[in-house]
Amino acid sequence: MGTSLRVGVIDSGCSAHQAGPIAGGRRFWLEHGELREGQVQADVLGHGSRVLDCLLAQGGAGEVLVAQVFDRHWQTSALQVAAALLWLVEQGAMLVNLSLGLQQDRNVLRAACAVAVEAGVLLCASSPARGAPVYPARYPGVIRVTGDALCALGQWSWLDTPQADFGAAVDPASGVAGASLASAALCGQVRALLTAQPNAGREQVLEHLRQQAAFIGAERRGGVHG
Repeated sequence: MGTSLRVGVIDSGCSAHQAGPIAGGRRFWLEHGELREGQVQADVLGHGSRVLDCLLAQGGAGEVLVAQVFDRHWQTSALQVAAALLWLVEQGAMLVNLSLGLQQDRNVLRAACAVAVEAGVLLCASSPARGAPVYPARYPGVIRVTGDALCALGQWSWLDTPQADFGAAVDPASGVAGASLASAALCGQVRALLTAQPNAGREQVLEHLRQQAAFIGAERRGGVHG
């Protein structure tokens, strides 16, 4: 992965107290159906700030890039998310968290994820524990993460189910969906790993996540590493 790790977060922005590790940001929105981009605005929703706090709490070091695709409403589009992801790739991010899930498969987002994966970027995306698939979690090469109530802080599970690859700790008191924080937590663990082992590639990262999982399987058979 190299020695200078940059992590991207695609969400609703960040708060003022998080400015320290933020190396840059970009806002993406639609205006009359056309894509616009500009300076990041305040995180009115608070979701991105909580996700970023969760990610940073896992340890590790390096710069963070913020791509804002939500502003005052819980609405975004595949075009906005795709543009945000491609911008992060251009900025040198090698790990990206997407604590979001769109209901429809769109070619523009599928293509952006393919470009990122081909470039060696690790993508962590939230996925519901049950129900219909969401995107980008469903796309090839994306690490699908859901909430797992059995996981304590700093733990994760290797689920390998149709819904998710891994589960991670959730905080019901946060007011943020479990899968959102779970994705951020696992992404933060990957960040910590890449800080300690900057040359680790995708397969090494995935093998570490499997081997160090606190629980294995949806039915918890063969749990290891408490």
